[in-house]
Amino acid sequence: MEKIMDTSSQNQKGIPFPIVTLNRLVLTFGILVALLTQQIWITTILFLILLPTTLLGKRFSLVYFIGSILFRKQIQNSQYEDAGLQRFNNTIATTLLGFGQISFLVGQLVLGWIFATMVMLASGVALLGFCVGCFMYYQFKIQRYRIFGP
Repeated sequence: MEKIMDTSSQNQKGIPFPIVTLNRLVLTFGILVALLTQQIWITTILFLILLPTTLLGKRFSLVYFIGSILFRKQIQNSQYEDAGLQRFNNTIATTLLGFGQISFLVGQLVLGWIFATMVMLASGVALLGFCVGCFMYYQFKIQRYRIFGP
């Protein structure tokens, strides 16, 4: 699936691709480590990192803050992803990790790991070039347009 990007480096509403990639890497490898070590607390930390970002936007994102420092030079010439699309993807990830946390709390460990693994797989596949959340986002937009019009 083709990525929707704003090529203007002046766009402050978008998310620079190096930071989008960092976000995907943190989720993919963080959950992979949690899964391999069976350490639920790692998924809790990832959930707590994503929650303020999802609720309040990129200004409250730890990943965005760290990425802005680490990739300062790359960001100047990078392409940008639509902030709404990134927020949609983070909302899905946060929701699934939240369901995972609830599952862990009520003793449904397998279900909790299934929710966490869904996030890991989606972010891992996005690193390879197909964004599942992006596909869902555009399907949602298309269906909304068909039902409600422009």
